[in-house]
Amino acid sequence: MSNLETRPQPAVLEPGQPCTAVEILTQREVPLGGVRATTVHRTLPQRRRSLVGSWCFLDHFGPDDDSFGPDDGSGTEERPGSPDTGGMRMPRHPHTGLATVSWLFAGRVEHLDSGGNTASVVPGELNLMLAGRGITHQEISAPGSGAPHGVQLWYALPEATRFGENAFVHYAPEPVTLPGGTARVFIGELLGSVSPVDTRTPDLLGAELVLEPGASARLSVRADFEHAVLAEKGAVTVNSTALDHRSLAYVPPGSETLVITAGDTEARVILLGGVPLGERIVMWWNFVGRSHDEMVEYRRRYQAELGFEPADPADAGKPALFGAFPPGQLPPLPAPQLPNARMSPRT
Repeated sequence: MSNLETRPQPAVLEPGQPCTAVEILTQREVPLGGVRATTVHRTLPQRRRSLVGSWCFLDHFGPDDDSFGPDDGSGTEERPGSPDTGGMRMPRHPHTGLATVSWLFAGRVEHLDSGGNTASVVPGELNLMLAGRGITHQEISAPGSGAPHGVQLWYALPEATRFGENAFVHYAPEPVTLPGGTARVFIGELLGSVSPVDTRTPDLLGAELVLEPGASARLSVRADFEHAVLAEKGAVTVNSTALDHRSLAYVPPGSETLVITAGDTEARVILLGGVPLGERIVMWWNFVGRSHDEMVEYRRRYQAELGFEPADPADAGKPALFGAFPPGQLPPLPAPQLPNARMSPRT
């Protein structure tokens, strides 16, 4: 990815006029799980764009995938699907400096983390895990629930909160009716619906919209936000720009209006937004930090804490980052090898 990116400047628009400077980011297929790889469809991050607000990762999976699991796109990790359920089988792995958002349209996944949290991830309900300075978790499809269909999203925690305690939040938003459709606002505020979830990240938006064929949603949004719209089901237009299935439309700051219109079939979109993060991040494997050296330390300490490699004397006396885990679970995942080149921060 580019080391330096020019952040978009707010457009000068008449009040109520939607921005037409829409950038289309096409998905790339990412194989996960080695020889028996499963393909997910990734639209963030990309070489052209690393972040939308604080959102830094977007994987779309299902409804026809047999298994699923996130990685860094290197293909070096094992994220095998379960042969018994045809669903998600994601063993214990770490996160730092970010929050994960699991949002399903079908299936059911059981969550367990080193913060002592257990939860069922079900359609239409938010499961938000705040990694803070460190956490490990696993996600396994519930027996008989089949292959999950949904999105996995990450956002980067800002400098002010990224070293905080880990936490887990569950929230079931009530649907909001709009002409020709419904919306569920799981993070932030839209259409008069306000999520109570504390994201530890100011000025963030996440919502699902379902539109009837030909229906159009004209949304009042914050002009200081940049937005992204994922065409999860069906083709749509975003501010009159056509968006194919699985593609992502990026709308820069500057407009108070966003217009999303369904095509000839029912459409479902994921809408993300936020004030530009304004911080340079390094993102590698399941970690978000601010420098190459932080990635080296996170990997080293994870490998040592889980017994994959000996502890480094440099870490003597430091508190554990990744926590204890209940016995009897799947074996944890080892970290991949670090890249040969130094990783540079990006915005």
